[in-house]
Amino acid sequence: MRRILVLFACVFALEAHVGSPDVFYEGKAGPYAAMVTIRPPSVIPGVAEVEIRIPADGIREVRVVPMPLTGLGADHPPTPDLAKRDPGDPHFFTSAVWLMAFGSYQVRVDVEGAQGPGRLAVPVPAVASLVTKITPGLSAALLAMMALLSAGMVAILGAIFRESGLAPGAIAGPERIRAGRIAMGAATAAIATMLFFGFRWWGSDEKAYLDHVYKPLQMTARVEGARMSLALSDPGWFRFRKTDDFIPDHGHLMHLFAIRMPGMDRMWHLHPDEQPGGFAVELPDMPAGRYKLFADVVHANGFAETLVTETALPEIHGRSLSGDDADGAAPPLGRGENTVSPLLDSYRMVWERGTERLIARRATRFTFRIEDAAGKPAEDMQLYMGMAGHAEFLSDDATVFAHVHPDGSVPMAALMLTKVPMQHAHGMVPPAVTFPYGFPRPGRYRIFVQIQRNGHPETGVFDARVE
Repeated sequence: MRRILVLFACVFALEAHVGSPDVFYEGKAGPYAAMVTIRPPSVIPGVAEVEIRIPADGIREVRVVPMPLTGLGADHPPTPDLAKRDPGDPHFFTSAVWLMAFGSYQVRVDVEGAQGPGRLAVPVPAVASLVTKITPGLSAALLAMMALLSAGMVAILGAIFRESGLAPGAIAGPERIRAGRIAMGAATAAIATMLFFGFRWWGSDEKAYLDHVYKPLQMTARVEGARMSLALSDPGWFRFRKTDDFIPDHGHLMHLFAIRMPGMDRMWHLHPDEQPGGFAVELPDMPAGRYKLFADVVHANGFAETLVTETALPEIHGRSLSGDDADGAAPPLGRGENTVSPLLDSYRMVWERGTERLIARRATRFTFRIEDAAGKPAEDMQLYMGMAGHAEFLSDDATVFAHVHPDGSVPMAALMLTKVPMQHAHGMVPPAVTFPYGFPRPGRYRIFVQIQRNGHPETGVFDARVE
């Protein structure tokens, strides 16, 4: 019983995120471009808030429905709800959907407009991340009400057996008084029995819920020479979760981000290989220091997790970077902002920052432009693991981490399980990349942006202040 009163301080690590539970997706619902923000509930069953922005004119209605990501439920959706159009903004719609069970969901959005129908689907995790706290005042009030109701019930039953058959004004005799006392004793015993089994039921129900409160996979790093082994273990959350059922996301089973703390002046985006009990990677040249490790994986059912650990590294003399591996360097995190980051060959990445303030929990489009020393757009851009770019948003205390793509914070592997056709990038890659994201709370953040140019992955580094 006492445990249900405690607020859990566990790390919420979902959607390839840590401490950033909101889901952001920007894609096409048929002919309509749409940006969708989903704020999942912290308890299950619970209500997820859905915000949809569709820039096109002529939208007649938008309907929203939650459904399982996989299984029979994915083929038999319930009746969708009509989203509400904002009276002050005809392109903005809101809705609320119930997530009734634990697991991987998708929120399907159907659009009807002048250009015909359109549909998109956004994967969403349905897990409990905390247990809400009951204040001492409310707890005392509930206990007092329980005691009052119990005493009232005992008194009423005693009065029934003692006085119910008496004429008006008559006084109960010894037999009736004794009958009333026996009734009150029996009622006390019955109420005590009900309370006892009620508390037992409450405790059992509490334990079942606590077993469902999300616990991320545990990861432990061990370094021998230039080889890092990552051992995975399950802390006992959900029997269906495994440590060896991962599916490729952007061509890799794991995306590992190693960031030197506390300055965040060096980062690596690596791709370990699976081995019994976890993963392993041959490290590149790395300076000594304390590193925060974030590892993104996606399970076969579409459930994504970010595993977190720390390790102290000596100076590593390792391999040269190759393939999709990337690194980045910048001055230690400061208190201001920067909008230009140098790249190779005198190129640079420019954050089209604008003048608007960055506000916590507000969906924002982050656009980064790649240009040469003369300010001309880069002409040698290439896809990086199937995307125009990848971005990582990291708070100064490393309690917030989000790995975001141009279509949002949803892993590609989970999107492919929705069975809703997606539009993929084709042809020439533009010299600018945009990411939809919203910071979960105020503070200082560092943004790492990976792109690929002329066959080489490169990283731009930017600092941001969020109000």
